[in-house]
Amino acid sequence: MQTRSKRKIERERGKGRALAIVGALAAMVVGFGSGAWFMGTGVVSGQTMEDPAAQIAAQAKAMKRFERMDGTWRGDAWQVTPAGQRVTMTQTERVGPMLDGSIRVIEGRGYLAEGVVGFNAFAVISYDTGSGTYQMRSYAQGRRGDFTIEPTDDGFVWSIPAGPATIRYTAVIKGGTWKEIGERVDSAGKVYRFFEMTLERIGDTEWPAGGAVAPE
Repeated sequence: MQTRSKRKIERERGKGRALAIVGALAAMVVGFGSGAWFMGTGVVSGQTMEDPAAQIAAQAKAMKRFERMDGTWRGDAWQVTPAGQRVTMTQTERVGPMLDGSIRVIEGRGYLAEGVVGFNAFAVISYDTGSGTYQMRSYAQGRRGDFTIEPTDDGFVWSIPAGPATIRYTAVIKGGTWKEIGERVDSAGKVYRFFEMTLERIGDTEWPAGGAVAPE
């Protein structure tokens, strides 16, 4: 009986030590999770951390290819719904840099004839210095997607895989006008246009970097 009691005590002590170790590791993760990012000792989202200043500078330089988007925009747009209905709207966009220019933030709103918001989307464009590619993460209609976006000499192109077809958006931004079309390209190469907008630049904006909370 005494031997069994000693074994039981040792098991309980072992469990206690294991729980203490797990608790300590959890505390380290919670307490130093942000610090580890700044220290650059690990990998974040598949990217080996380098000198943050150099990383941000490289990203900001690459993101200049999208600076023609910056500002506030308004104009006409139309789209064809999956049911085949053509809907017209007033489309607005606001775009601006953040994190020292290393990303670009976009919000788009489509206003229906009644003045209500019929469509609202939010997106962030970033540049991966490791792969040399641009990525866009977008949120709209309760969904989220990550897409490759390619800057062009006068705009950008991005696409969405849709089974055997591809949804492709092509934008041309020049002379204060932003024109963008959306097309469905089937497996045979046939193109069907379902979206078009033509916006005029109406001004600058400090969004999203402006209005940050001050330390005092």
